[in-house]
Amino acid sequence: MQVGKYLSLEEFCTCSQTYQKYSAKIDPYPKNPETISAIKALNSEIIDPIIDQFGKTNFRLTYGFCSPDLKRFLNKKDPETGIKNGRIDPTRDQHMGHEINRNGNYHCKRLGAACDFIIVNVDSEKVIDWIVSQKLPFDSLYYYGRTSEGKHRPIHISYGSENKRSIWTFTAKGTPTRKGTEKWQISDQ
Repeated sequence: MQVGKYLSLEEFCTCSQTYQKYSAKIDPYPKNPETISAIKALNSEIIDPIIDQFGKTNFRLTYGFCSPDLKRFLNKKDPETGIKNGRIDPTRDQHMGHEINRNGNYHCKRLGAACDFIIVNVDSEKVIDWIVSQKLPFDSLYYYGRTSEGKHRPIHISYGSENKRSIWTFTAKGTPTRKGTEKWQISDQ
């Protein structure tokens, strides 16, 4: 099933390293049809225009939909390295879409959908410059910044009904901050 001009639902649900490592034990797909609608909206409004601009061969999806199975593995430590498989904040990051927990509540009350991506050989700051200049209707954008090797890390972007257009980066200790994002802050005046 296609969820946009370029991406399939399979690509969107199976792109993470954690899924690749534990794929035999993870059901990666959404159960709530509203999640698929949200993923399609994210692709139509945000991802398709980014790929139109930067090209499909340069676009790398690094993290898309997070199923409850994937969430469970992200919260575990890798048995070989002892390092946690991943970071996830399902109450805020929108990667779980409209999925409902066992108590009958949404995992993320903000609803919508999210993904993380990189544009190969393009400075992530230039990608964000373009996203902001085009006034793409994102909800949240997280810029993880440069690694110690000088390479760029993925950009997290979400689309949902709040349409906050908020931009965050992180301190060296992983604390969210707006410091360093001033040039991208959007004025709705």
